[in-house]
Amino acid sequence: MHYVHTLLLFLVVSLPIRVAAHPHVFVDTQLRVQISEDGILQGVEVQWTYDDFYSLLLLSDMGLDPDADGRLEENELILLDGFDLQWVDGFEGDTVAMRAGVPVTLGPPEGRGLKVEDGRITTTHFRPATGPVDGLVIKAFDPTFYTAYSLIGPVDVDEPCVATIEPADLDAAYTMVEELLYATPAAEAKDDYPKVGEAFADTVSLSCAP
Repeated sequence: MHYVHTLLLFLVVSLPIRVAAHPHVFVDTQLRVQISEDGILQGVEVQWTYDDFYSLLLLSDMGLDPDADGRLEENELILLDGFDLQWVDGFEGDTVAMRAGVPVTLGPPEGRGLKVEDGRITTTHFRPATGPVDGLVIKAFDPTFYTAYSLIGPVDVDEPCVATIEPADLDAAYTMVEELLYATPAAEAKDDYPKVGEAFADTVSLSCAP
């Protein structure tokens, strides 16, 4: 993530470049496409559930959950809320929308809540957008592949629109990563790691009946 705390950043820079061929944070992702009654896109709601290890590191780094029971008190949830919405310049939110090959602008994130269950942090935010829903394509990925996003469950969208998911070809993606890394000198790869994250992303395509 682009809002990594000091402890997590230390772990990243301490890793050899070849290890960087694999992600270090794993996020289960759920998407809900919100449309108006007349079928116009209103935005995309994104839910991120962080892996156990990242959640543990983050809670420890922030001094939360001292009893390590995997749950937070209300005051602790307030302190944690919004931790992943402090985006640095250039960070696009790891959710990309396109229509006919043209980028669809997703607005700044609006927080829609946070919870911690069984030690895993789940956050929800909304990205406003507009335009037709039919033909919209959405992908969730980190271009640097530091974070791996896994699309969980169906994409929620109101009728008359439906969402279909084309899974990523993971074998082809990992082969591409290895070929790129071995073809690039280690010094160059460390400074300019190839942006391969999109190859690992499932493709969500929306279509709407007339």
